[in-house]
Amino acid sequence: MDMTLTISMLYAGLLTLLYVALSVNIIRLRWRDRVGIGTGDSQDLKVAVRIHGNFAEYVPLSLILFVLMELQGASAALLHALGAAFFVARVCHALGLTMSIGPSWARTVGVLGTFGVLLLQAGFVIGVFIGGSL
Repeated sequence: MDMTLTISMLYAGLLTLLYVALSVNIIRLRWRDRVGIGTGDSQDLKVAVRIHGNFAEYVPLSLILFVLMELQGASAALLHALGAAFFVARVCHALGLTMSIGPSWARTVGVLGTFGVLLLQAGFVIGVFIGGSL
């Protein structure tokens, strides 16, 4: 078993870059709208903070599951497919909420992609627990 976790590291790195971009957007909006703490009256800042918060709520769990899957010998193709899908989903979610606080195709792709990857990851790790290595 390869203990270097190179695939998990790739997606952890990419998602970290996205997290920093979301954080920089909040800083930009704070400067623009002159809001030191909280969101003030800025709707754009409220949305940006929520996008950032949603990212922070879902990404750590998925990264833990990526590491567990890689440690259990999940195929590189599966890990890359899930990692790419998750990254695209998180970008779409952020773009979708930026475009509109209501429903949008990008937000839908983001939500469905995020949940789809999490469910597949959960299925994999539960399957390993129940039946041994997959």
